[in-house]
Amino acid sequence: MAPGLALMAAFSLPSQAGDRRALPVEKPSGVKGRTLILLDVNTKSPVRIISENFLSLQLDPSIIHDGWLDFLSSRRLVTLARGLAPAFLRFAGKRTDFLQFHNVKNPAKSRGGPGPDYYLKNYEDARSLDKLYNFADCSGLHLIFALNALRRNPNNSWNSSNALSLLKYSASKKYNISWELGNEPNNYRTLIGRSVNGSQLGKDYTQLRSLMQLIRTYSRAHLYGPNIGRPRKNVIAFLEGFMKVAGGTVDAVTWQHYYIDGRVAKVTDFLKTRLLDTLSDQIRKVQKVVNTYTPGKKIWLEGVGTTSSGGMNNLSDSYAAGFLWLNTLGLLASQGIDVVVRHSFLDHGHNHLVDQNFNPLPDYWLSLLYKRLIGPKVLAIHVAGLQRKPRPGRVIRDKLRIYAHCTSYHNHNYVRGSITLYIINLHRSRKKIKLAGTLRDKIVHQYLLQPYGKDGLHSKLVQLNGQPLAMVDDGTLPELKPRPLRAGRTLVIPPLTMSFYVVKNVNALACRYR
Repeated sequence: MAPGLALMAAFSLPSQAGDRRALPVEKPSGVKGRTLILLDVNTKSPVRIISENFLSLQLDPSIIHDGWLDFLSSRRLVTLARGLAPAFLRFAGKRTDFLQFHNVKNPAKSRGGPGPDYYLKNYEDARSLDKLYNFADCSGLHLIFALNALRRNPNNSWNSSNALSLLKYSASKKYNISWELGNEPNNYRTLIGRSVNGSQLGKDYTQLRSLMQLIRTYSRAHLYGPNIGRPRKNVIAFLEGFMKVAGGTVDAVTWQHYYIDGRVAKVTDFLKTRLLDTLSDQIRKVQKVVNTYTPGKKIWLEGVGTTSSGGMNNLSDSYAAGFLWLNTLGLLASQGIDVVVRHSFLDHGHNHLVDQNFNPLPDYWLSLLYKRLIGPKVLAIHVAGLQRKPRPGRVIRDKLRIYAHCTSYHNHNYVRGSITLYIINLHRSRKKIKLAGTLRDKIVHQYLLQPYGKDGLHSKLVQLNGQPLAMVDDGTLPELKPRPLRAGRTLVIPPLTMSFYVVKNVNALACRYR
């Protein structure tokens, strides 16, 4: 890529990952001091194919109030969740390993379990499990339930008695559930002063798989793990120990990533490309271990948010946080991560998509657009551009990020063979993109997402092509209306915005068939 072009060609083939040269381009007469980007897409074959459930959701057990999940019956909440289907719904979080299952409809007030007093009040009863499953089922989501891994025998092996009770109850109801064991197990010493190493957790997973095979309903159910934290040196060692023992037992290897440890204090921090790029190194570390022990095994990022502490009010639930979220989706898809689970769908700190009053936040609308427009096939992009010569010694990072996929097959407004671009402009000036090659002279539909109201990047309201987005009523999401652009028109990307562009009727070979 040309030294002065601040553009991320995110969908290069792996062998081209280090090649940052731009395509050669002649300088048109009369063009001075502005950036002009020429963009084409390889339409012959995808470079990656990700899960149909790529963008998935997490519910944190902290939403349990006095043992109940009755609020999940809300029509409004079901409507919001259904908008993001198909997806997985992972029920897990820090309180996973303190939950006890009680196979009764009206549990007693006394509740057991290890840990500090705050956690002693947590339990999952049959009624709450019914509510949780019915919510997922009505919303078109597939439930993944994380079992308590901290019930331990004196020899530190996993005590599976409570999990077996839950499995048997779920099977009696014929619930279609996938399973996990524990949450961020590398952090148990911090939680309770007692550790479980990777090899032991691998044995525990093998034990869980054996239990599942004894129960006909779950003999072929999926099992995911180990859901480790950020892959630092000690966590990588934990993952290696787990993979040696249980790499072949799990259907996908999972881990978590949170961008910051509460250090973000102002909205401009979300615009720093250095922060957006921290995920790439984590991906490579996990992929290296997984491919060493189980080449080709699918990898999920299960639990992603701004911070592990639940985010920051007026920052991680604002329009500005969308830059991190959309870049995360693009980066993970381009590097072959099969599923990403957003923490959290509802009311956990300030990283959520829907607030405690069941109002959708900016990242919800961004996710809804992604679901409506983006298909699982990832395409390579080719770019060329012009820019003023950079000042000596100045590092120009990628403030304009472009990703490309086949348009979602579920969107019947577009024929198969259409392509969707999504673009993040972190510059404080507008940028112009000219579609070239197979994209030249095609009609384009623009979906430009901007903050709405006087709060700017801090806003918790958004507008699509100038129209504010809000639910029509509790059972109806708004129509996402595009702005048609005439064929051959240059795309003008406003500063500090996120946008989607559907290039119609490309008849891309990569996108004709599922």
